[in-house]
Amino acid sequence: MGLKTDRFHPFGFFHYLDETGKIMYSQKRPNRSQGGIKVKVEVNAVDSYDQECAVINTVKVTEDIQSAIDILDNNCRVIPVVSEGRNVILRTDKIYYIESVDKRTYIYTKEGCYEAKYRLYELEELLNNYFLRTSKAMIINIRKIRMVKAEMNGRLSAELLNGENVIIARNYVKDLKERLGI
Repeated sequence: MGLKTDRFHPFGFFHYLDETGKIMYSQKRPNRSQGGIKVKVEVNAVDSYDQECAVINTVKVTEDIQSAIDILDNNCRVIPVVSEGRNVILRTDKIYYIESVDKRTYIYTKEGCYEAKYRLYELEELLNNYFLRTSKAMIINIRKIRMVKAEMNGRLSAELLNGENVIIARNYVKDLKERLGI
């Protein structure tokens, strides 16, 4: 049995050392049918960055598990935005696309539209590889693309998961095709 500490991890986990000296994390999570289940997280030290990886063993990919995957995949980046006069912190994995109109930057999600104080080139630097410039005035999240089809003049049209269609300018088509593997 490991030695439990009285210190809590910032995300609600408690940590302890097991018999082999590994740092172990556990958390009680609510489960409607059982009143709570125990989730175990193991952290092992490795010699190089090439050996770093995350493994998730799960019975079912629930919303909580998907959130953990998204956090690991996207480094859990957030952007401060404004919605109806209130400041909001927006997770980047929720973004469908970003558009610049009349020197203002708008961020579109499934939940709605937000205004950001950043310019597009600043957001390009902040965002990860899942975001791609598709025109002078737009950046899209390629993980939110349902399908693409060819348009006239070498452009592409992308249908997003929320049903909206966006145009990819011909200068950016090659980059998008490479990222999508088409």
